[in-house]
Amino acid sequence: MLQTSFLYLKLLRVHQWIKNFFIFAPIFFSFSFHSREALINASIAFIGFCCIASSVYIINDWKDMESDKEHPTKKFRPLASGAISVSSAFVVCLFIICLGFGIYIFILKSLASTNLLAGYFLLNIAYCFKLKQVSIVDITIVAIGFVIRLFIGGYATGIVLSYWIIILTFLLALLLVVGKRRTDVVIFTETGKQMRKSIAGYNLEFLNSIIIIIVTIILFSYIMYTISPLVVLHNGEYLYITSLFVILGLFRYLQAIFVEKKGDSPTNLLIYDRPLQIYIALWVTSFISISLYNRYYDF
Repeated sequence: MLQTSFLYLKLLRVHQWIKNFFIFAPIFFSFSFHSREALINASIAFIGFCCIASSVYIINDWKDMESDKEHPTKKFRPLASGAISVSSAFVVCLFIICLGFGIYIFILKSLASTNLLAGYFLLNIAYCFKLKQVSIVDITIVAIGFVIRLFIGGYATGIVLSYWIIILTFLLALLLVVGKRRTDVVIFTETGKQMRKSIAGYNLEFLNSIIIIIVTIILFSYIMYTISPLVVLHNGEYLYITSLFVILGLFRYLQAIFVEKKGDSPTNLLIYDRPLQIYIALWVTSFISISLYNRYYDF
């Protein structure tokens, strides 16, 4: 029983739900932690989104089942390994689709959030069946998915998003997915196995260039965000200090994908990589500390 439950959790890719915490980003950056309504609505939106995201993972695993069998790590997925039947997977998929949209329609009752959720679902279905085969388009769609999470969080909580946060979310997501594509190219170069059709449009030189460009823009954008007049007014003039931990975090990520070749799963890297966790924790702590000190002690 326990083993079966574990297999279904693996089918749902529960560990990937960490990406959906972007829904809470508007609360974090606006310091609306005191708003019970915002926290409840964000939590509801998070649960419903996890259902739809997991349904997309199931459809994608079914679509890629044969190619996943040739992948060094994806071959252990429940559908590719045969641990869960296709029929059982589709029953689960249909159930969580109904559950996810039901949560948004009948509990959250946010038309804008529901429309965004439907857009995310349809965009990712198109991605599963065709668009992921088109280089550049494939990485862009994945990054847009993170921005949709951000907007859903904004609409669900009624918090207006900063342009800088939208830009940074897109760029950070783009960096992570490009790092993942780089790993696929490395596998193709070393084994000759093409893990996805879009790989034909990439090579290491191209992806390395994109990564450097994105990292540069992220650093510039974040520094500009911390010194923008509105942010300085609400969060303090010393928020730029937190840029140090953003730089260290990005450098650690580059070290992981270039030196240690750990770019195959950004989620696993975030969950298991201790140095990266430390830099993120330091960034969060410093960001909150500086902002709170400014708000309550007129820093």
